Amino acid sequence: MHPLELVADLRTFLPPEAVLYESEDLKPYECDGLSAYRQTPMIVALPQTEDEVVRILQICHMSKTPVVARGAGTGLSGGALPHASGVLLSLAKLKRILKVDPIARTARVQPGVRNLAISEAAAPYGLYYAPDPSSQIACSIGGNVAENSGGVHCLKYGLTVHNILQLRVVTMAGESLEIGGAGLDAPGYDLLALMTGSEGMLGIVTEITVKLTPSAEKAQVVMAAFDDIRKAGNAVANVIGAGIIPAGMEMMDKIATRAVEEYVHVGYNLEAAAILLCEADGTAEEVADEIRRIDEIMRQSGAIEIRTSRDETERLRFWAGRKAAFPAAGRVSPDYYCMDGTIPRKNLARVLGGIERLSTEYGLRCMNVFHAGDGNLHPLILYDANQPGEPEKTEEFGAKILEMCIEAGGTITGEHGVGIEKINQMCSQFSSRELKIFHAVKAVFDPEGLLNPGKAVPTLRRCAEHGAMHVHRGEEKFPGLPRF
Repeated sequence: MHPLELVADLRTFLPPEAVLYESEDLKPYECDGLSAYRQTPMIVALPQTEDEVVRILQICHMSKTPVVARGAGTGLSGGALPHASGVLLSLAKLKRILKVDPIARTARVQPGVRNLAISEAAAPYGLYYAPDPSSQIACSIGGNVAENSGGVHCLKYGLTVHNILQLRVVTMAGESLEIGGAGLDAPGYDLLALMTGSEGMLGIVTEITVKLTPSAEKAQVVMAAFDDIRKAGNAVANVIGAGIIPAGMEMMDKIATRAVEEYVHVGYNLEAAAILLCEADGTAEEVADEIRRIDEIMRQSGAIEIRTSRDETERLRFWAGRKAAFPAAGRVSPDYYCMDGTIPRKNLARVLGGIERLSTEYGLRCMNVFHAGDGNLHPLILYDANQPGEPEKTEEFGAKILEMCIEAGGTITGEHGVGIEKINQMCSQFSSRELKIFHAVKAVFDPEGLLNPGKAVPTLRRCAEHGAMHVHRGEEKFPGLPRF
């Protein structure tokens, strides 16, 4: 179908300003938060209701037009990168909080609602939404579902998948589905978990029922400084080994700490090799006991300085530095490339040492900030896109970090998703048999492959072309691989 014909069809039920096709109107949608990849969409559609989403998908399905869903555009893996011959379906206008139920401790919201807005709406009832990505002031809950986002407090309270009960989803053919339910469990296969983290490849989420968590009576943070990053890594293991599950446990290396301190002036120790933030929450008695135990473990683990937040203002200030790591990187470097891998906690020091060696090898600085409690790393590679060769070096550096995470027994993503950024590393993470199963699942929901094509799951041919034919889990990858 000619683009102008598709525009005309969409404008039969959408207002003209909700169907964009002129070049200057499309430019703002050419990338998400990971700006290393850019692609101008053919058309952008901005529905305001689920019925409009259904009709858009039905038209695109009939005309065999690819569709890419987009939320707030804060993604960091190129997952919402548009298709040059497709429709970018923006869900930004579906931003209503439909109901907050303080008795059931749930909220029913549309996908364009900001993560933080849910907690703001629930606050009068003494409740909040626990998953808190660093971008929570801007990121949308629909995008959180697509990527299975976590955040600072996911160690104790879980990822997005652990904090939602039900989804309304529209398939590529325009069929509306309800997945999950109001109870703690639902009969049949766990399609709720399958849909969460599927990166917009199986369906378009139009409504989410989230769980709400009671606000803690008290929260306190221990901020410990270490002269060796290995000691900080061991402190993380020691805390968990003592049976303590902190509300949050985050780490920053010296480069990150200095960049953040110049930005938010928290009072971090600038000579420390690593700063560890460890939070306890609960009743006043529980917090007092847990903070005492954490303080003791930090001292035994070799901390050179320990501070405990004295009040809520200071607690928030301690966290402000960690949450400002990404914008702080933008102040000290023209560009930065944010990676997202997860490793077993026991291998933390080993992998950080490997990143340091790669930094020297490539001549590029790297800030390390991460969710230490669950081993989710966020290395920020600092570079200048205007310097010839640096973007390519940066991408290669990032790929090697992900390969190192796999070798350490981890995975190439913790919460940012695969998108287009990490699709080649999927060939190293999974065998040909596993990739075929992923494609089979995709085909059940979207047999013609029109939803977010080319993302998350590579074809076997792509893996072969990129030379990812090595031994994986004791088997040779892709023996006798068919070319298709």
